[in-house]
Amino acid sequence: MWIGYDAPVKVPIPGLVVLVFLAYSPLAAQDAPSDNGGRKQARAVRVADDAIRVDGRLDEEAWRAVPPVTDFVQKEPVEGSPPTDRMEVRFAYDDDALIVGARMYSDTPIQAPMGRRDEGEQAEHILVSLDSYLDRRTSSTFGVTATGVRLDHYHASDNEFDDDDTFDPVWQARTALDDQGWTAELWIPFAQLRFNERSPQVWGLNVQRWIPSRNELVFWALVRRTEERWASLFGDLNGIDGIRPSRRLEIMPYVATDSLLIGDLDPGDPFNSGANLAARVGADLKVGLGSNLTLEATVNPDFGQVEADPAEVNLSAFETFFDERRPFFVEGANLLTGVRDEYFYSRRIGAQPGGDADGEFVDYPRTATILGAAKLTGRLASGMSIGMLGAVTDEESARTFTAFQVGRVRVAPRTAYGVARIEQEFGQDGSNFGVMATTVNRQLDADDPLASVLARNAFAVSGDSIVRFGDYQMVGFLGLTHVDGEPGALLRLQRTSARYFQRPDVDYVRIDPTRTSLRGANGGLGFERQNGRHWLWEVETSFTTPGFETNDIGQLSVSDGARFDAQLEYRETVPGPWYREYSIELGQGQEWNFGGERQALSGRGGGGGDGGGPQNASLSADVSFTWPNFWQTEWSNQFHERGQDMRLTRGGPSMERPQSWFSSIDLESSDASETQGGIELGYGRDEDGGLQFEASVDLTMRPGPQWEFSISPSYEREVDTQQYVTTLPGGGPATFGRRYVFANIDRSTYSTELRLNYTFKPDLNLDFYAEPFAASGRYNQYGELAAARSRLLLPVDPTGTSLADRDFRVRSFRSNLVLRWEWRPGSTLYVVWQQDRETEEGLRTRASLGDMFGSLSAGGDNFFAIKASWWFSPR
Repeated sequence: MWIGYDAPVKVPIPGLVVLVFLAYSPLAAQDAPSDNGGRKQARAVRVADDAIRVDGRLDEEAWRAVPPVTDFVQKEPVEGSPPTDRMEVRFAYDDDALIVGARMYSDTPIQAPMGRRDEGEQAEHILVSLDSYLDRRTSSTFGVTATGVRLDHYHASDNEFDDDDTFDPVWQARTALDDQGWTAELWIPFAQLRFNERSPQVWGLNVQRWIPSRNELVFWALVRRTEERWASLFGDLNGIDGIRPSRRLEIMPYVATDSLLIGDLDPGDPFNSGANLAARVGADLKVGLGSNLTLEATVNPDFGQVEADPAEVNLSAFETFFDERRPFFVEGANLLTGVRDEYFYSRRIGAQPGGDADGEFVDYPRTATILGAAKLTGRLASGMSIGMLGAVTDEESARTFTAFQVGRVRVAPRTAYGVARIEQEFGQDGSNFGVMATTVNRQLDADDPLASVLARNAFAVSGDSIVRFGDYQMVGFLGLTHVDGEPGALLRLQRTSARYFQRPDVDYVRIDPTRTSLRGANGGLGFERQNGRHWLWEVETSFTTPGFETNDIGQLSVSDGARFDAQLEYRETVPGPWYREYSIELGQGQEWNFGGERQALSGRGGGGGDGGGPQNASLSADVSFTWPNFWQTEWSNQFHERGQDMRLTRGGPSMERPQSWFSSIDLESSDASETQGGIELGYGRDEDGGLQFEASVDLTMRPGPQWEFSISPSYEREVDTQQYVTTLPGGGPATFGRRYVFANIDRSTYSTELRLNYTFKPDLNLDFYAEPFAASGRYNQYGELAAARSRLLLPVDPTGTSLADRDFRVRSFRSNLVLRWEWRPGSTLYVVWQQDRETEEGLRTRASLGDMFGSLSAGGDNFFAIKASWWFSPR
């Protein structure tokens, strides 16, 4: 591997060989030290193969020889007290699996509605967490509700709240209800666990029981309310001996077919046949490399997204980043991210191409075809975690139809993506240091029209570290980026909203149309008190240079800034006569650009900033209470000082933001309630007459034990006095010869998310999701910026100009109906129906509640798909 920082970046595959070698090196063979001092101890007993039939009943003779674990304590509601109901948990194993048998006694009706996998918050359940590496840092959790719904997640760090529920190993669980309570059996194959080869095995262990009818949380190894640690507080599971890490091989072929029905089909469109049928086959493969690493590869992958993204109207200059939902990228994503999330955004891979294609009719590809992808993940015995991902997307073309001739326009080149991260843990408190690299290479010739739009190479390298010492931790990070390509592509990067190098009022950056590369850096340092009974605090300073760029494979909204943030929190976790717990938090934030000018941290949308929220407020104050009935109330307040916004004019001079404030209150019912509800209200104003009002309600009900219905309506009204409209020539010297036109915009948005789920049995679910949506915008009081760095607007008459007729009303309806059936362990059948309806009108009328539900009659597309996969693991 070699890296030339001043030359095109090359990261060949041999770098992968180095990491594979580490798995077999002496360093990887080190055993984690066993530290049993003061820890609870449990023992597993070997049983004959097939001695236990996993049916949830604990009636086999083999269970009688297994000693139970019974010494449990409450975390909630009375920390450290004995549980209200007894429970017994036993651990057995054979050559293939760890088998857990649990008896949960109960003298009251058991609350256990059914739902999808990993949905157990409202159901009584048991969780078994295993630190199979015995590194006191990571753990895998397996659980089941009283009605047999499986729960599983992975903790990649020693933090109770850092759990990844996309962890979906192949295992089994069964339960049975009786007059004493309920019983459960969990069959966890050793092939689905990662552990080091040693004899005997000692694993970290914890067991939890959640009893929602009493709001009671029971632990074996207690993790107190004031703790954020996790696996380091586990007890030990002893007695497992004579097992070896398996030679893991898992194969999952699939077959899929789909049909896209275009709603407003033009009879002259030669590219739409009506049904638009497609079919494909492919396979996923998992191979164990030694005892610690897993290689996942896919051939002709099916990366279809089952759940739709939420609707929005984005009038800002910044991209919206949606959550990843594709299973291949979601699974194990924690191993590919560090302290910062700018460096890797997996939805760049396979995204819709960015080239232009014109014609009377255009058949434009919705996604870039992923020819293949592979991941290497794992954790060595030394405490080193490894994550690597590579993918190749194909060249894409759009078909065009003009004057009765069909043509093709290339809209995306063949592209290779690579991500690699290594993280080493050290010290008794779970400190770590990580190094990460990302690379993108596009096959572009100098005379390729796409070379003036897309960068040829993009590379980033970063390091980060978390150093823990008792209740405190220090966080540091530093990263470098390099992008190169033809001058046209680099000119586009200089002009994007992340940097706006063309700004006429700055002298520390300049636009260069001959530039063929762009480099940048970001970094930061923070200190935090993470644990403590009452006082917690955090301070952080960070910077991002103007040339920092990660959007070829990452997510970056803005560069060019230096920040300082601080937070102070006082909390009380010991229940009092009128509360269970409460906290008071104060925060402040400041940001300057590299010219030394303080920037406004706007909490509003519309024109600029990098998003809303308390972290972007100049000052913030939050108060939260949990009441004796476990209901929660949070009151949040933000104050934004006047400041400059160097992006508000979209590449023009800096402009001032007005002083503003925003306050919200949120009330939520107990998480354990079968009927859950919450309401949030927010209101804010600025000194120029702008306002923001938000109201939302969340309600979840269970009409029956197999049904779940939720509805989340919301309404937002925003008056923004600085909505950018356009830039015109003919301005005066105060605005550098240009006219920057703004307007007041009065926006209203109605949205409702509806979900209806029916669970036939734990592995067979029917889920319906729908979102009717309506939004409108009315433009008033047009004005042009009077002078750079001010916010004074001189009146502009839009009559008879291109400024008029910008009002809009948008209605959309998106829905999914998904039948999911895991017809055998690891093998799944999906049947999907998606709707995407939308209409936009240039109306001045404000959107109404009727418009939102009227979106059901809008024209749109219907998508139908069937996919069947078959998982098997040859022995």
